[in-house]
Amino acid sequence: MGELTRAQVVVYGAIAVALLLVGARAIRSGGEDGYAVAGGGGGAAAEGFSVTGGGGTDVVVHVAGAVARPGVYRLPEGSRVDDAVRRAGGATGRALIDGINLAARLADGQQVVVPTRGAGGAAAAGAAGGGEGPISLGTATVEQLDTIEGIGPVTAQKIVEFRESRGGLASVEQLDEIPGIGPATMEALRERLQP
Repeated sequence: MGELTRAQVVVYGAIAVALLLVGARAIRSGGEDGYAVAGGGGGAAAEGFSVTGGGGTDVVVHVAGAVARPGVYRLPEGSRVDDAVRRAGGATGRALIDGINLAARLADGQQVVVPTRGAGGAAAAGAAGGGEGPISLGTATVEQLDTIEGIGPVTAQKIVEFRESRGGLASVEQLDEIPGIGPATMEALRERLQP
């Protein structure tokens, strides 16, 4: 074959640059796994992971507890708790997966805590919401909220319904919008709940 002309070199160069740009864009949009912190593994996305949603805004959530790769992950807006658990490698064998609402929408800055099954199949201490440690606002059950000073079963149910209607909550301060929760109750909630 003969030498390439200047025009052919320019055309081949343009084609190469276009292919590189298309490839980089495909890698960025198809393989982005967010980032992992505090022991999270980053790695490839869990098999079968998919999120459908319109928009292009992401949410950043902290997945902790009984998952394979706890850490901080970036997910598309509209993602559910189930998507976050999958992104973190899925629930472990000790997970009490029925202890969280997998269908709840994620909110930016939310922490998803997958509780651990204790002896006899019950939730481990702390996850049951006793007097120890803060309770996760994103996954708290009516029973756990009922253990907080000044919160009864009716108010606990209102909090859970409010959280689910909003698709999750990013801060404890949002609970101030629920009718019947006053300053004293908000103070108790701030002490016992974590975002």
